[in-house]
Amino acid sequence: MINLVNIRILLIEDEDYDVRRIRNTIEPFRGRISIKDVAATGQAAIDLLKKNAQSYDVIIMDYQIAGGLMGERLISKIKELDATLQIIVVTKMTINVSDYDFANRLLEAGAMWYCTKYPGDIDEYIYQPTDFILSIFNAAEKRRIELERVKSTHKLQQSVQDILSRNPIIGHSTSLKNLQQQIDQCAQNETNVLIRGASGTGKELVAKHIHYTSRRKFENFVPINCGSLPDNLIESELFGFEKGSFTGADTAKPGLFEIAHRGTAFLDEITELPLPAQAKLLRVIQEGEIDKIGRTGKKQVDVRIIAASNKILEQEVKDRRFREDLYYRLNVVFIHLPALKERREDIPLLVKHFLNHFSQDMSRETPKLDKGAMALLVQYDWPGNVRELQNVVQRMLLLDSPQLSAEQVQKAMGLSPASLSADEKGSLWDQDQIISWRDMEKKVRAQYFAFVRQHTVTDAEAARKLGLAPPNYHRMCRELGLK
Repeated sequence: MINLVNIRILLIEDEDYDVRRIRNTIEPFRGRISIKDVAATGQAAIDLLKKNAQSYDVIIMDYQIAGGLMGERLISKIKELDATLQIIVVTKMTINVSDYDFANRLLEAGAMWYCTKYPGDIDEYIYQPTDFILSIFNAAEKRRIELERVKSTHKLQQSVQDILSRNPIIGHSTSLKNLQQQIDQCAQNETNVLIRGASGTGKELVAKHIHYTSRRKFENFVPINCGSLPDNLIESELFGFEKGSFTGADTAKPGLFEIAHRGTAFLDEITELPLPAQAKLLRVIQEGEIDKIGRTGKKQVDVRIIAASNKILEQEVKDRRFREDLYYRLNVVFIHLPALKERREDIPLLVKHFLNHFSQDMSRETPKLDKGAMALLVQYDWPGNVRELQNVVQRMLLLDSPQLSAEQVQKAMGLSPASLSADEKGSLWDQDQIISWRDMEKKVRAQYFAFVRQHTVTDAEAARKLGLAPPNYHRMCRELGLK
């Protein structure tokens, strides 16, 4: 951080007379302003800055300096080295302070302020000495603010990179390369995106990559599972409510679209929204405003929408379960995610990634796979796609074996036990591996939940088959490590 008690100046001036006049002008502020170095040419100044631009807080430069590198070119060169450096220009070219064309050229090049050296009646000090000193303090403060901004931006960029590194898109297949190109294209514009694909193909992962590589990357990414919203709370969850708008509304609540303001809202299972909520969503897209419960006026929001569905939306529109006008508003850019069985060459990479990831979480060595075990994983059709593969890898690690065979992998996959040995069939009830009823119950529930999810199209359907309310279903999935 810049210490405003000792502002360090690089003076670029080739006339000893003018160097002395500038020194005399800042002399009353010694201890607070000091000239650290003097460069007689533009190139000498650039060489000093290349060694350590952080040695200086403010640049004071003559406009017409010896050596050829001067004026706007010199200002631009300095800004290329460190855009936060603030530059004050002194010149004897003009005493007309209303020469706006000259001033504009300096400002466009990157200068902060300029003044004339002298009008002809001041010999010992720079002309406009009070303004000159104030400009030095202002320049130092502006650089301090710019450095803080750069530091904050760097932290945000690092945070974004951390999010992307924790959520990588794994694969080198042609379909994955095409998908990455589509993500890059979507990140460069602001259009709404509709992602289609079977359950477990990674629709939210793709939405995250679109958001965190777009210009909105420093704003909120708000995922909304439309199938998990209770019907009577959909409006308040999406659009919020004001204090006192209904019984029990003791405080105001921002809706998910307010939280996503200037960022991205990811609407997963979009077809699960009831028709009244679809109408309100259409208004958000068309007008950029929301109706909060209890609010008389509209509230403006700027939200990019990425929607996802594993259903055929055209059929949903035809069956009048989904609004046609909303469909066209969402389906501006369309991305299709291939099923895992359509990109089998990516399966070994995914298996390796999940093995390393979960092994680190469990603080154990990453197990090796026999050739037969990997072949079994590659040949399987994976109806639950990447999500099912991820769950299977977690179950493989529960076997706690340094080397996994095809039979062990087959067991983790829950396939027919015909090829398993008697010992392996009975290992669940091994007297040396007795666990508490609570742990056994959790283990069985996790396996059954995973089985149901693999054989249903949506989470909403899985919740219905299990006889659970969607919020309870999602809570239990999180507790079991399936979310």
